[in-house]
Amino acid sequence: MTKKVILTILISLFVLSLALSANAIHKIIPSETTIPEPGADAEKLNEYLIIHNPYRAWSLWPEKGRLYKGTEPHGALLTTFVNDTAMHSIKKKKGMADGSIIVKENYTADRKFTSLSVMYKIKGYNPEGGDWFWAKYSPDGKAEASGKVKGCIDCHSKMKNNDFIFTGKVK
Repeated sequence: MTKKVILTILISLFVLSLALSANAIHKIIPSETTIPEPGADAEKLNEYLIIHNPYRAWSLWPEKGRLYKGTEPHGALLTTFVNDTAMHSIKKKKGMADGSIIVKENYTADRKFTSLSVMYKIKGYNPEGGDWFWAKYSPDGKAEASGKVKGCIDCHSKMKNNDFIFTGKVK
């Protein structure tokens, strides 16, 4: 082989090793994107979830799959997506880290999409409510409720010892 071919192979291997290292670091210390998180704003949160960091590309809640049996007020069938920060938190079982986002698609028993429910953990936002920002969107993306939603907090406070989460154990 010529020196040029050997040099090309070595450079390719070096670039590949950098890519693999970056991927390994991302799995240990997750980060979403360079797009800033939307903060406590329902409209910006919806834009973030649909356009900037599409939630449907995220992982499903572990061991839940799509269209699992749900309960009211969410719906007969549910599909729950979590961002990388939330998934990392679920695996660590120490509660949800700031920046965790949980997106729940709500369906009727006949699989008709009815709404999107979102829990978004924002440091210092609402300590009494676990620092969760709550949002519910209609099928057309309009916010039906958002912020410190009393109904969400009252119900989910039953699970305060599990960081206000019913879907699975996080602590």
